[in-house]
Amino acid sequence: MALDAEIKAQLEQYLALLESDIVLQAHLADDANSQKVRNFLEEIVAMSDRLSLEDKVLSRTPSFQVAQKGQESGVEFAGLPLGHEFTSFILALLQVSGRPPKIDSELSERIKAIQTPMHFETYVSLTCHNCPDVVQAFNIMSVLNPKISHTMVEGGMFQDEVKEKGIMSVPTTYKDGQALTSGRSSLEQLLELVAGPQSEEAFADKGVFDVLVIGGGPAGNSAAIYAARKGIKTGLVAETFGGQVMETVGIENMIGTPYTEGPQLMAQVEQHTKEYDVDIMKAQKAKSIQKKDLVEVELTNGAILKAKSAILALGAKWRNINVPGEKEFLTKGVTYCPHCDGPLFENQKVAVIGGGNSGLEAAIDLAGLASHVYVLEFLPDLKADQILQDRAAKLSNITILTNVATKDIVGDDHVRGLNYIDRESNQEHHLDLEGVFVQIGLVPSTDWLKDSGIDLNQRGEIKVAKDGATNLPGIFAAGDCTDSAYKQIIISMGSGATAALGAFDYLIRQ
Repeated sequence: MALDAEIKAQLEQYLALLESDIVLQAHLADDANSQKVRNFLEEIVAMSDRLSLEDKVLSRTPSFQVAQKGQESGVEFAGLPLGHEFTSFILALLQVSGRPPKIDSELSERIKAIQTPMHFETYVSLTCHNCPDVVQAFNIMSVLNPKISHTMVEGGMFQDEVKEKGIMSVPTTYKDGQALTSGRSSLEQLLELVAGPQSEEAFADKGVFDVLVIGGGPAGNSAAIYAARKGIKTGLVAETFGGQVMETVGIENMIGTPYTEGPQLMAQVEQHTKEYDVDIMKAQKAKSIQKKDLVEVELTNGAILKAKSAILALGAKWRNINVPGEKEFLTKGVTYCPHCDGPLFENQKVAVIGGGNSGLEAAIDLAGLASHVYVLEFLPDLKADQILQDRAAKLSNITILTNVATKDIVGDDHVRGLNYIDRESNQEHHLDLEGVFVQIGLVPSTDWLKDSGIDLNQRGEIKVAKDGATNLPGIFAAGDCTDSAYKQIIISMGSGATAALGAFDYLIRQ
């Protein structure tokens, strides 16, 4: 396949930034997939005098390594790095050539300090918007530490491996042949997984923050920016930087931005936050919060952060259906991301639990891949917009079941089906399936606040005043974790700004 003119024009700009000669070392045969990879590599090599192509024996066909001329490489791609993984390929070229990865120096030193040899393999689909974060993280580790190596495996070209390993969710990473992790993770989270968490001592010299923001989504970053602009000492603790927005593919309602995608938006937001003096602490999970003379936040590693005020921007997480089999078959047929995992269920029967907008959007997407899609809605009528209902009705391989309750998900080593109850007749029915996509909305990430003294409503949302204040003086909240009437990215950003201004007003009156 040939790269289009626009992609080639962009690529030429990046290739001009190469800092040394790069050799693409390929293991190819005469099969159709090898020919695709050969054509791709030859087209890339023809674009720069700094690139060359040579043969090398590798463990998979087709595959190739990205190496500096005359040196060994730990960065390998099995299959074609196109779709969302094209960026991973470009970054690999630049970083292997000697251009430093754009990460904090502290992170870089932690990676370089790893002494144990490790080899990672990450299985991806090219439509997965979460996979590049994991691929790029392990590639960075491989570039910075010669004891570490990593192979991206494109599941479409290596379906036999995917089936043999029973991989039903991407990204899935193996370490030295053993399953390590599945799902989206940041570099910080993956580093903690392979090298251990940061010690409590690493947080000992933080001092007292004027404002400590907990949460790295739209509300948290907005709050941090507004606080930092006031010239006060600001910290931001985030278990997953970017929050739930990272799971969103198409965003068409950001005013002034007709179209963007979640990861792209949050990358811009992170860059914006970093332009201010904000102490960003990634891959750190808050365990408890107490209001004493100061606000004290305990992290899961035992460290305690102190602040004069705090803003809880905790966001939300996928709502579980809480039936037998859901947890047991997670990543073995039960999934929450149709964009990521849909291609793994090509020509198979799947179910979507939930008849709201996200449920029907998922069903319509999956209908182009799966042999049949069943949509199960608990209520007598679908909740989705009429335009989505109309589109779904026109697709012959979508069956919509309303007024039904999922009883359990069944299988052996992976999902084989589910049982549901017709709520009108009370009769039980069975569906033979290979996959179940849960799309029933979100719940606030506030479980850990139940003993904090902070008022929550029946849905677990934090009750807030007009200025974002909670019932505890000095503690504010913003975004999808609050009792705001609507849950939208733009509303979360606004409420983050409101909470920061509320916290500043609180501080100057103390």
